[in-house]
Amino acid sequence: MDEKSSTKKGPEFCSLRYGLAFIMHFSNFTMITQRVSLSIAIIAMVNSTQLHGLPNASTEGPLADTVNNPSRSMKEFNTEASVYEWSPETQGIIFSSISYGIIVTLIPSGYLAGIFGAKQMLGAGLLISSLLTLFTPLAADFGVILVIVIRTIQGMAQGMAWTGQFTIWAKWAPPLERSKLTSIAGSGAAFGSFIILCVGGLISQALGWPFIFYIFGSIGCVCCLLWFTVIYDDPMHHPCISVQEKKYIVASLAQQSSSPRRSVPIKAMVRCLPLWAIFTGFFSHFWLCTIIITYLPTYISSVLHVNIRDSGVLSSLPFIAASSCTILGGQLADFLLSRNLLRLVTVRKLFSSLGLLLPSLCAVALPFVASSYVTTIILLILIPGTSNLCDSGFIINTLDVAPRYASFLMGISRGFGLIAGIISSTATGFLISQDSVSGWRNVFFLSAAVNMFGMFFYITFGQAEIQDWAKEKTLTRL
Repeated sequence: MDEKSSTKKGPEFCSLRYGLAFIMHFSNFTMITQRVSLSIAIIAMVNSTQLHGLPNASTEGPLADTVNNPSRSMKEFNTEASVYEWSPETQGIIFSSISYGIIVTLIPSGYLAGIFGAKQMLGAGLLISSLLTLFTPLAADFGVILVIVIRTIQGMAQGMAWTGQFTIWAKWAPPLERSKLTSIAGSGAAFGSFIILCVGGLISQALGWPFIFYIFGSIGCVCCLLWFTVIYDDPMHHPCISVQEKKYIVASLAQQSSSPRRSVPIKAMVRCLPLWAIFTGFFSHFWLCTIIITYLPTYISSVLHVNIRDSGVLSSLPFIAASSCTILGGQLADFLLSRNLLRLVTVRKLFSSLGLLLPSLCAVALPFVASSYVTTIILLILIPGTSNLCDSGFIINTLDVAPRYASFLMGISRGFGLIAGIISSTATGFLISQDSVSGWRNVFFLSAAVNMFGMFFYITFGQAEIQDWAKEKTLTRL
């Protein structure tokens, strides 16, 4: 009893661990805005009607026209940027190229972050991604190949940043606060998607599409300064943490010590069905999420027939729901656990099931309500919102089953998700290029089928107990 009283939690939202969650929220916000910026900008980049009388592949039209006709207003000059001749198939390859890059670095960066520290890994990835975002408009002028290369390298940088987060949480997040802390941090992605889609169209109309990249690339550079200044790899070395909070975190993680390890039990991992349940969940979740994040502006523009400004604003609405559901889902999950209302494995399976089933139902319904503007928007809002309930399910399940290898396994998990994203992005571009109406219907039906497979597999094989091969005593004897 004395031990318990000496490790009281203290104030939560004034604590460093919650400060870390909000800074990581800002980092995720920054990375997703840089990733999604192309999704909203591409509507203007390939809009052949934007430049009157100019070839679709022109890269110098606005400047040349202004020189020849000085009477043109500055507003016209700013809003008319280069336009390119990129087919839907080409756009699909461009969209998926960032996922190729993320896959390359996910697994090695997750392992290296566990050895050398996640602070430098995440900060460097964020900085590189921000600089490449600033360079994207210039790369587009040089050709689609350079854009694909830039996006691939940017993906490699973001892969370094994504996986480093779970190494930090393995050392900072008490077990009963994991859902809450990771949901605050993770909601930055949904909030960032909302902001970039909401203001991206306005920026494109007011200043020109290149400024979407300039603005959010600059924000990323500012975020890097904050990251390197404030963040530390673990609470033991942070100069500003209170003694009470440090004792609480250390005591709560005492049974899940993360001391240095000499090897990774690959064979045991390969044979572990609970891990495969997590991987399958990631694959299913990312399949539909990637389509929504990447193609939502295009879908709204082509199906609802709205301009880039309205398309951006409407595309941003689903991510308000996504951000809210991420945080509320985390709060609810930790509430159920702290009051012992449900077991940990039940909570993980409940939120995973809701996060895969509900968006599938909405996706299947979409083709049948395409004629209804309001119903379509409502369903599009519900898909990302309900999908993000998975953040309190299998998304953080690696922290339950193998906390010592959380970052490494998160890298593999996201690798499965990104493979799904590559396949779904490319397949979507191919399907809608054949026939728009039947193409979108097939896209949503296929996504629902993939989600259902992931849900049943996770319900069957998912667990929440630390696996034998992941326990401290097992590895120290090898």
